[in-house]
Amino acid sequence: MTENYTVLNSSSSNSSSGSAFCRLLSLTVLDLSNNKLTGELPDCWWNLQSLQFMDLSHNDFSGEIPAVKTSYNCSLESVHLAGNGFTGKFPSALEGCSTLVTLDIGSNKFFGGIPPWIGQSIPSLKILSLRSNNFTGEIPSDLSKLSQLQLLDMANNGLTGSIPKAFANLSSMKNPKINSTDQSLGGSTYQDRIDIIWKGQEMIFQKTIQLMTGIDLSGNSLSQCIPEELTNLRGLRFLNLSRNHLSCGIPENIGSLKFLESLDLSSNELSGAIPPSMSSLSTLSILNLSNNHLSGKIPSGNQLQTLTDPSIYSNNSGLCGPPLDIPCTNASFASDEKYCRTCEDKWLYYSVIAGVVFGFWLWFGLLFCIGGWRHALFWFVDGMQSMVMQKNCTELKRVRPGGNHFTGDISDAFGVHPGLLSLDVSGNKLTGRLSSDWGKCTNLTALSINGNSISGNLDSSSVIGWIK
Repeated sequence: MTENYTVLNSSSSNSSSGSAFCRLLSLTVLDLSNNKLTGELPDCWWNLQSLQFMDLSHNDFSGEIPAVKTSYNCSLESVHLAGNGFTGKFPSALEGCSTLVTLDIGSNKFFGGIPPWIGQSIPSLKILSLRSNNFTGEIPSDLSKLSQLQLLDMANNGLTGSIPKAFANLSSMKNPKINSTDQSLGGSTYQDRIDIIWKGQEMIFQKTIQLMTGIDLSGNSLSQCIPEELTNLRGLRFLNLSRNHLSCGIPENIGSLKFLESLDLSSNELSGAIPPSMSSLSTLSILNLSNNHLSGKIPSGNQLQTLTDPSIYSNNSGLCGPPLDIPCTNASFASDEKYCRTCEDKWLYYSVIAGVVFGFWLWFGLLFCIGGWRHALFWFVDGMQSMVMQKNCTELKRVRPGGNHFTGDISDAFGVHPGLLSLDVSGNKLTGRLSSDWGKCTNLTALSINGNSISGNLDSSSVIGWIK
């Protein structure tokens, strides 16, 4: 039977049935990240009710996220929309996604308040990143109902009010995670990831994502005191409350955060002395208390002795003692003596770390220095490429030539095969535009094209689908 195709654009009244992607009803993994895709998401986007992983990050998408017009059975577990130009209020379509684990909508133009229903309607949420948007209003205390939440990033917005004391109920942040298990999405080999600011640098965590626990509320207009209750979150590995209007003093029990590696309270209005318990933070490697109104002698001992950069205490007119070049008058140094016994332990830790680093590089060096191993690796890659090229294309089920240097137009290189189940061409140098012919791959369950230079519009005449 002859098939008739109709090309629809974004102004068509039938555009909800036109997008090629909207016909891939078996799709469970969709990764279009790190390309040059433009335009708005089609209204039919939420027809993909089998979709579990969706990554549209780091493109040039714009407009509002389409609302759900009919009953929607959401299967999403991971949603990445960061690094685009999406606008509008917090996407209401996510309210029915009770299985959602990761939500990253950072670096867009979303505005308005953060809806309290997040704490009730998305109970499985572990990672919530709203950074670098235009959200305003107070932080909903209902977020404390997210018992599995381990990463909360709301930096660089316009949030006001106080930090909710109810955050002490974030039970997943109370206990540190020591072991990481291999957790794939929907039984596939696809692993989730998250981009966070870790120790001042943007980093991507994937395999160790379960070990990372932290809160970043920096760059807002939060005020009042830092809740003492936050010190109950003893599994935190980083805490960033900088560039707000927080007042009062640093919580006395800050030293109970035994696993804290990074603490930034700079550029606030904090006053009083630095709590002596801070010297108990044995894993602390990044500290910034600058630009406040702190006073008194800087505590010493343990890990604080290694933080010798005076800038981390700068612009606090009342502070004195090392590493500042400001002597303290009538200060007691008795507290330093009780920490001397830890000096030997410190060198023991350094020795263990050095041994681990040496062992890792020894194994890594052997892999690249022994010619036989290296040739075997190249032979395996060439063999896989040969199998792909010689296989009868009509029988293709899974194609995974990702992480190479393939070039050319994506349609010319791979064509369209109705029986295709999985396609991963990520990390290459492919160009061209997405074709409406991809709508023929109705059996496709996983599609990853991230890290190329593919352009086009998901809802325009260059990409839009077809109707029989």
